[in-house]
Formats: sequence, C-alpha cells, structure tokens
Amino acid sequence: MYIPPAFRDDDIESIRATIRAARLASLVTATTDGPVATPLPLLLDEAEGERGVLYGHVAKANPQWKLPPIGDALAIFSGPDAYVTPSWYATKQETGKVVPTWNYVAVHAYGPVEFFQEPERLLEVVTRLTRKQEGARAKPWAVSDAPPDFIAAQLRGIVGVRIPVARFEGKRKMSQNRPEADRIGVAQGLAASDNHVDREVAPLIPLPT
Repeated sequence: MYIPPAFRDDDIESIRATIRAARLASLVTATTDGPVATPLPLLLDEAEGERGVLYGHVAKANPQWKLPPIGDALAIFSGPDAYVTPSWYATKQETGKVVPTWNYVAVHAYGPVEFFQEPERLLEVVTRLTRKQEGARAKPWAVSDAPPDFIAAQLRGIVGVRIPVARFEGKRKMSQNRPEADRIGVAQGLAASDNHVDREVAPLIPLPT
C-alpha cells in the first residue's frame, strides 16, 4: 500500500481499533494461478504472538485454501471513508487550484497463512467470531444454541484460517496535507452530510485544539 508520510499510521492501538471495527476483511493470497481473494470476517487475537494472530474461516468449496500460497497472505481491513469535494476548501476561493480527493482509513496485515480442519479448532474460531458479532445484541445467539450434531455437520463444510501477523501497514488519509482552513471546511462539510458514513469521518479530520 502506498503511504505518504503524512498519512502513515504506526500506532498499534489505532491499527487494532480499525481491525476490531471492520465488519468484513479481504484475505488475499498469491498463487501460481494468480492472486486469489475472499471477503470474510476476521478476528484479531491481540494476546497471541508478538503482533497478534488473525482467525477466520472459508468454505471448504472455496479453492483458495487448496492453492499453496506464495509468500505471506494479506488481510485488508477498511475503516470509514468519504469523498471530499473541492467546494469545502478555503483554497478554492483563494486560488481555485484544488481537485477532489477521498479520505479513508485502511490497515493491511501480512503473515504466513495456515488453513486447518480440526473440529475442535474450528469450533473455537466460529464460537469466538459469533461472540464478537452477537455480543452487543439484547439477546445474543450462541453456537451452543444449535444442536451439537448440526454444528458438527456445519464445521465439516468450512476450513479454518490462521495468520500470525508479521507486519502491519496503517494508513489514515484525513486531509493532513491540506492547510488548516481547508481541513476545517472538510470537517464541517462532512459533519453536515446526509450520509452517516461521511459524518463518521468528520471527527477524524485533525483540527487545531
């Protein structure tokens, strides 16, 4: 991922927060058949290993796990993003020398991927993923709510994914390269948007305190 210095995010807590908040990731592996990608939820175990370990699963019918990976796998996590119109820049009124851009948060995690099929490990992964997604619900559903033989049959249809993270790349592109007046205009424009994702991006714009 291309990361200009102004947009680099090396804060491990910020990176972990982006991963925790991501609803869906993309798992990418290079193979002799070319790059292969699968959208899937991934869980970061922050206590395991030096940088944490990612866990998830893919369908057994998915050919990705059968293709030997070349080098590390890549897990892509996206945070809030928003289109930025030049109309919000004070510079537009001063010189007119402005163009549109896009603000966004992204994290790339790299590491060797392991695919596994042991029922006990699969059950642990799906249980933890379910707890993460169901935890905030008033009446959370648990894997144990379903009949054990049914769950056992479902586990036979998936393959686990484990990625010990070797390195992270974090990018937070939030108009840091613009003058203060332009950043204020962007924050105000996003905050007033009808799009709820735009409004999520607004407070991420760095402003003077």
